[in-house]
Amino acid sequence: MKDLGELKDFLGIEFARSEQGITMHQRKYALEVISKSRMSAARPAITPIDTNIKLTTKQYDEHIEVKDGVKASGDPLADQETYQRLIRKLLYLTVTRPDIAFAVQTLSQFLQQPKKTHMDAALRIVKYIKQSPGHGLLLSSIYTNSVTAYCDADWAACLLTGKSVTGYMVKVGNSVVSWKSKKQTTVSISSAESEYRSLATTVAELA
Repeated sequence: MKDLGELKDFLGIEFARSEQGITMHQRKYALEVISKSRMSAARPAITPIDTNIKLTTKQYDEHIEVKDGVKASGDPLADQETYQRLIRKLLYLTVTRPDIAFAVQTLSQFLQQPKKTHMDAALRIVKYIKQSPGHGLLLSSIYTNSVTAYCDADWAACLLTGKSVTGYMVKVGNSVVSWKSKKQTTVSISSAESEYRSLATTVAELA
């Protein structure tokens, strides 16, 4: 933490000490993201992303329209620069917010030609952050050398490639020290295979 230096100031990382330990958060930075996104008066969202919505690229929509004769949704393109800036800010927030890692990872795939649905989903994350801008990581004061890891895989979650998504979290004692949500590099032919790949990725992180 001491080596963060100027990066700590740039990301607005703050520390709060209590009997439970040290809480690392980015409250001021989160409030700045909310303000610049013009979401200050918006109603907070309970979850960072709606998992029932299948987000696709413009190229995918056009391919389906040509292949199956199904008319594309007509979802208009969003302002690319505005979308990219917002996703970049949200990526910085994942430094202390593992709870938005999956949603931000999903939306970062659409930086080239973002659609209105992508922008709406990004603003939903901002609304979710608005619910608890001071939420962060607790670095527990209770000493223990036990290491615990959790992992999971969402089989064939990516409509564009058919690849699964791996998610994992590593804890040392009661403190979360590492987490990631990322598409797997190859296509798994079964949910069991995707789970094994997720486990292998997590073990590699522990090693």
